[in-house]
Amino acid sequence: MLLFSLISITLYASKRTKNIPYVLVNSAPNADPERHLLDVYAPNRKPATALPVVMFIHGGNWNSGNKNTYWFIGRRLAKQGVVAVIINYQLSPAVMVPEMANDCARAVQWATQHIGEYGGDPNRIYVMGHSAGGGLAALLATEDELFTRLGMDKNPIKGAILDDPAGINMYDYLLKMEYPDDKKYLAPFGKDPAGWKAASPLFKVRAGLPPMLLYTGERTYPSIIDGTKALRDKLQVAGVKHQYRDLPGKKHVPMVTQLFWKRNIIYRDLLTLVNGKL
Repeated sequence: MLLFSLISITLYASKRTKNIPYVLVNSAPNADPERHLLDVYAPNRKPATALPVVMFIHGGNWNSGNKNTYWFIGRRLAKQGVVAVIINYQLSPAVMVPEMANDCARAVQWATQHIGEYGGDPNRIYVMGHSAGGGLAALLATEDELFTRLGMDKNPIKGAILDDPAGINMYDYLLKMEYPDDKKYLAPFGKDPAGWKAASPLFKVRAGLPPMLLYTGERTYPSIIDGTKALRDKLQVAGVKHQYRDLPGKKHVPMVTQLFWKRNIIYRDLLTLVNGKL
């Protein structure tokens, strides 16, 4: 009976609003009824003041993945006083990375307009992602044009949490083509080296960017470690507030599955960031 009660508390600590379209099918020619959806997780009790918002972008090699897999991140964040938004976006080969980033920006734009209805603060929006989603989150934090092209006055992102991010420096990665199956990445990134650089957040680092939390697993892919460390170094030179952690023993997939536990170090750092104490 006690076990059942504890499980109930875990499952119902937050309210999930499912399958909200952030691009209306009748408003855009490329609207996708499945991929242009998001879920909002908010604490059951309406807060006295608006809560920080974290938008999570899933990974999956730019050609797979679904928001529904990451319900546990939404639940864990909501239980800790954060309004979480878990999004879908279009995938390769239907689109390439720039259009994926544009989808993510449109989801952020939706949040600036509607997240207040769920108790979130539209002026405190943070992005978070794992693997390919980490690279997309980094693009949102570094590429203001994603938002100005949508008619927004400025980039609304207040910070980024990059969990074992992929694609930070696809320019160098694709120039080398070190591994037998690397050609598969030409589908999401194209064949033009100028496009590889344009889709790589590393080359967009400059002073004035929002703070970032960077994480890699000790046993993850070498390209992810190299790219994240290069990003860390550039942030340091540019004077951008950041924090980097290399998590002992972790491989790539466990870097996201560890987020099932709400006392995970990433959540602890995240709460420090979104509450303005980094």
